[in-house]
Amino acid sequence: MTPLWTSAAIAAATGGAASRPFDVDDVCFDSREVYGGELFVALKGAADDGHRFVATALARGATGALVSESVDAPHVQVGDTTAALEALGVAARVRTDATVIGVTGSVGKTGVKEALRLALERFAPDQVHASVKSYNNHTGVPLSLARMPADSRFGVFEMGMNHAGELSALTRLVRPHIAVVTWVASAHREFFASEEAIADAKGEIFAGLMPGGTAVIPFDNVHRERLLRHAAAHAARTVTFGIGAGADVRALDYKLLPDCTSVRARVGDDELIFKIGMAGRHWVNNALAVLAAVHAAGGDLALAGLALAGLTDLPGRGARFRVARPEGTAVVIDESYNANPASMAAAIDVLGAIAPIGRGRRLAVLGAMGELGEGAAEYHRALAPLIAAAGVARVVLVGESMAPLAAVMRLTTSTVHVADARAALALTLRELNADDVLLVKGSNSVGLATVVAGLRAGDST
Repeated sequence: MTPLWTSAAIAAATGGAASRPFDVDDVCFDSREVYGGELFVALKGAADDGHRFVATALARGATGALVSESVDAPHVQVGDTTAALEALGVAARVRTDATVIGVTGSVGKTGVKEALRLALERFAPDQVHASVKSYNNHTGVPLSLARMPADSRFGVFEMGMNHAGELSALTRLVRPHIAVVTWVASAHREFFASEEAIADAKGEIFAGLMPGGTAVIPFDNVHRERLLRHAAAHAARTVTFGIGAGADVRALDYKLLPDCTSVRARVGDDELIFKIGMAGRHWVNNALAVLAAVHAAGGDLALAGLALAGLTDLPGRGARFRVARPEGTAVVIDESYNANPASMAAAIDVLGAIAPIGRGRRLAVLGAMGELGEGAAEYHRALAPLIAAAGVARVVLVGESMAPLAAVMRLTTSTVHVADARAALALTLRELNADDVLLVKGSNSVGLATVVAGLRAGDST
């Protein structure tokens, strides 16, 4: 097999010096992700220094290291490992002829990225490279690029930001042929004066488009025209997706079901009927974005529809599992990875669409939403009518920032406010009954993945 990188190619890309010849089949900067054959990149951060973990990475099977200090192991030594990782990502992008798709948005970007990966793999098996997890920042994007095999046919990269200018830098690394904005909403408001400023920051993705590139924009978003203006400066072609009349890729009809969503859509001259293995109105929007990007990339729409039907298990982003209870099982909806006002509203809406069986109830463990700035209290209070409309019988609110919502919810439904995820897990394990449907949703910083893990294990340790 052809290696992903040789030491000579790494040295040439980064301007470093190789200690001796070696080959690698992957790249990582977390020693816990080493399984054998990787290049371990020893990044230096404010809190830690990756050079401390070089020996661990090599013991786990890494075949070489990218370092800025001499080590007793096969390595390429450079002046700055963070800059070298970016240079390696740039070299990976230069050497490939893949059709590259970049994805950003206030909500939905990881789900759309994963759905695109699955859709394109149906069309081009073993020839699709995509970002893993949510590696979408200034180190994650170069890492994802550096991992891309030279002979990839398609590349799908997620790009995130929480400050103006960040996306501009990332998109110039990725240089997408197709740039997708899934949605614009009030996320990271702590760092932006207005939602319009967020739309401008998301519009930066179009600045990196390759000549002849396509911009994919949400038709139904209130900031559509703003995004269109950003795209006009860089895109040869713009495609809109949505439910409203006039969208280029449009849902003609859809039905929200408890466990999935059925859609009839028009893409250009083609009409497509398909199922989405994820529930909720927001997944209609996500699926249309996927179809628009697949169509622009020359993929197969029918195979994309099949891939969407098989999209059922996204940990932290809507995956469902059952928990054994004394008289049966309860269903847990795992939305624990992150939250902002738009994604929280969508998740609560999904919960409200599910009709529990028997004596089952709709329950929710909701964590605080982060990076909302001065309006945080009002954003949290605004969840109260959504929770009431969804018919949620019991709500566990987690974190100090949930205090404003707790004050309102005590007047309308059965609510408890706890300090942290550990307390939420202990309470939920005591109160969860057979046939209940439980939503777990909150910002990653709240740590509700602990609740999900404890529910899967059936204990609070």
